[in-house]
Amino acid sequence: MADLDLSQELKELSSTLASIVQVIDLPKVTAEVEQLKVAAGEPNLWDDQANAQKVTSALSQKQALLTKIVETQVRLADLPVLIEMANAENDENSRKDARAELSSLTEEISKLEVQTLLNGEFDARGAVVTIRSGAGGDDATDFAEMLLRMYLRWAEKHKYSVQVLDTSYAEGAGIKSATFEVDAPFAFGTLSVEGGTHRLVRMSPFNAAGKRQTSFAAVEVVPLIEQTDSIEIPESEVRVDVFRSSGPGGQSVNTTDSAVRLTHIPTGIVVSCQNEKSQLQNKVAAMRVLQSRLLEIRRREEEAKKKQIAGDVKASWGEQMRSYVLAPYQMVKDLRTDFEVNNPSAVFDGDLDGFIAAGIRWRKLAL
Repeated sequence: MADLDLSQELKELSSTLASIVQVIDLPKVTAEVEQLKVAAGEPNLWDDQANAQKVTSALSQKQALLTKIVETQVRLADLPVLIEMANAENDENSRKDARAELSSLTEEISKLEVQTLLNGEFDARGAVVTIRSGAGGDDATDFAEMLLRMYLRWAEKHKYSVQVLDTSYAEGAGIKSATFEVDAPFAFGTLSVEGGTHRLVRMSPFNAAGKRQTSFAAVEVVPLIEQTDSIEIPESEVRVDVFRSSGPGGQSVNTTDSAVRLTHIPTGIVVSCQNEKSQLQNKVAAMRVLQSRLLEIRRREEEAKKKQIAGDVKASWGEQMRSYVLAPYQMVKDLRTDFEVNNPSAVFDGDLDGFIAAGIRWRKLAL
């Protein structure tokens, strides 16, 4: 039986991991972890809860990154020994174990490589995601709710902190729109490739004839605003309306006017929040979303200026970026990257990492 030879694959993985370590700047991350440990050990840390959460979150994220890199380095160093033992013993089961370990390492290093691509100005931020139903009637509002569940399940799988800020229910099925916040490191950089128009093709459950129906929903992703951001909004530019929160079918879930709607007069941006118990809490949450959207507008304007100066103006890549086909066949395909899977149920259950990784790599090449 011929010896197992994975030398070329190991050489490529070692080179990729070395590049990742260089880009991440391991000594710098190690120093930052030590600084954060000191900050986290301060006896009065939790006097300022917002800052405390920021410190502990950053420490957890950087420690996890360091641990992952060290573990991957050790596993990669051990793999040649495993291969050598399998060949020496002429054992096929050991060879299968070595191939499986190579496959697992390839996947882990690929994930680390994607993380190094998240180096945009706001990529490390949390994200504010808004889903809006488009053309397609009840199918579109139902599709919007399917997308909301998909992203919430994705965040749950990654143990990310999520808060649904506002949900506007449709008169029939599903939702007209929903806004939620993902407060996790690199949530914006990760989810920003999900922004754009999503299309669903299926046999409509709302059509008595059971005809195939195409419906659309839009996904908007903006970086979460931070206290250090200078987005000042004069009171004269914001109209504040209060109303009663409501659930599906118009059923009241609040007996006071605690829900808040903010309208930014210069841009026409409208933000609602009704999921907090008090009007003040809802106003603060809505203002944070409004600031996040204005920050994203500013970022896009600055990027457009840079591209114009460079003479490299590209059309938006966010239009109709993904198709979810349930009939006559089963497929989800990203129209920008050509990444596709034949298991829509898994995708709608939050299995998005393949699409996101492909999108991040695609975006890096497109810039």
